[in-house]
Amino acid sequence: MIGKVLLAIGVLTAMTACADGGRGSKQAPQRASAAPHPYVGMWVTADGRIRQELLPDGRYEEERDGRKRAYTGRYTVTGSHLDYFDDAGFTATGDVRDGVLYHEHLVLHRER
Repeated sequence: MIGKVLLAIGVLTAMTACADGGRGSKQAPQRASAAPHPYVGMWVTADGRIRQELLPDGRYEEERDGRKRAYTGRYTVTGSHLDYFDDAGFTATGDVRDGVLYHEHLVLHRER
């Protein structure tokens, strides 16, 4: 009998954890995240062939000649300098000067 009671308590505990996403009832409410970095958003070459989206989670996706997600990876920002770490293993850099993103040999402008 005691075994059945303990089993029932265990099942109820597991069900409660699943119902609240495993957070538990004593967890503090989540705070709103900080505003995204000013460089987050879509950057595009003048001819529109290359589109690079800097995502708020520190990831980027680059479209080339209509090929979505041609390059993907993560990026970090230090001042106006960007370091890119592509999922394929290569690295690149970029700098924002006067509202223009100079990414290796590319010149990208904010999409309006």
